[in-house]
Amino acid sequence: MKKVFALLLALAMVFALAACGEEPADVSEEPAPTESGEESAESSEAPEEPSAEGGIAKEELKVGFIFLHDENSTYDLNFINAAKAAIEELGLTEDQYEFRMNVPEGQECYDAAAELADDGCNFIFADSFGHEDYMIQAAMEFPEVEFAHATGTRAHTEGLANYHNAFASIYEGRYLAGIVAGLKLNEMIENGEITEDEAKMGYVGAYTYAEVLSGYTSFYLGAKSVCPSVTMDVTFTGSWFDETAEREAANSLIAGGCVLISQHADSMGAPSACEDAGVPNVSYNGSTAAQCPETYLVSSRIDWTPYFVYAINCVINGEEIVADWTGTLETGSVVLTELGANVAEGTQEALEEAEAALLDGSVHVFDTSTFTVEGAAVESFMADVNTDENSEGDTEVVSDGYFHESEYRSAPYFTLQIDGITLLDTAF
Repeated sequence: MKKVFALLLALAMVFALAACGEEPADVSEEPAPTESGEESAESSEAPEEPSAEGGIAKEELKVGFIFLHDENSTYDLNFINAAKAAIEELGLTEDQYEFRMNVPEGQECYDAAAELADDGCNFIFADSFGHEDYMIQAAMEFPEVEFAHATGTRAHTEGLANYHNAFASIYEGRYLAGIVAGLKLNEMIENGEITEDEAKMGYVGAYTYAEVLSGYTSFYLGAKSVCPSVTMDVTFTGSWFDETAEREAANSLIAGGCVLISQHADSMGAPSACEDAGVPNVSYNGSTAAQCPETYLVSSRIDWTPYFVYAINCVINGEEIVADWTGTLETGSVVLTELGANVAEGTQEALEEAEAALLDGSVHVFDTSTFTVEGAAVESFMADVNTDENSEGDTEVVSDGYFHESEYRSAPYFTLQIDGITLLDTAF
């Protein structure tokens, strides 16, 4: 494969000299957006040969996807569906993509990436945090292939031109889902089902990673913005996907007085426990309305389709993929599923108002005036943006009255333990 790429690169360089600096044609089906968001004026017809800057004819493209689990995991299913949507949008054929499922966070990931590269893939993506070391290993071994990884932290410091991280401001989606939860709590209070002091939510987390902490904190702050008396207990399973552990965690939280449950874990364990107990539930990565019609409220998720289309078009056009990409509400990367049948009255209107405020910047999820840590306001926080989470913080991320999450790198770095949230288990 490397020899073939070298020959194509040499031909591209000859073509570039002959073209006398002309802009390469856009090879996507639709005019590709530039960095400023303006559409290219070049033809959208795919060229017969690779572009002058090292792109590749779309019909010669091949992409590979590595997934931690399969369709039974809500997390992986979300990626799988986005990959299929991007493939359809780009007009790729069945022989132009490969899916590798149930790939552990170990050497198996490197093996899968290397096999995909040897199979002719020009772009390879992996979806789980623990895949990162092995994707970097593959990127170093196959410099002619573009590698991308979800939720990772090292692309902006690693210095590899062909290795990239991507994530999204999902904390905004969780904040909106929290508003749905808070309004449901208010309804329960108004109906006499619980008192204000009993407005306690439970949260099933996987690990004590920044991604999970950022997620449950933003969910809590969303609920607190409409239900001031809310509190929340958080427990951890030590696994991204363990249906039994997640079910048991939800049942334990319910037994401990939690009257509404959410999660950052990937199975149907917690939602199923809620349906059995008649406890309202906010799921993650997709609707559980069909399985849990009586208790499902809403779900937030990242739509990875915009990133896949963007990155693959960069490969086609011979354009640089940004090292660290963050999707947002505005890019269509952060979305909520449909509302459940039993949400509180006025929920849709409240969501529309809150989303508009997030988009125009009048509301920030981690507004430091809305929470405290050990009773004190947060005026400064040095986050581990360019290093690992075991080192001292290197970047000031509190300014202008709020914690700037996912602005200095795409992966979350919010690790504050705010008041109102009780951690029941921190073994993970």
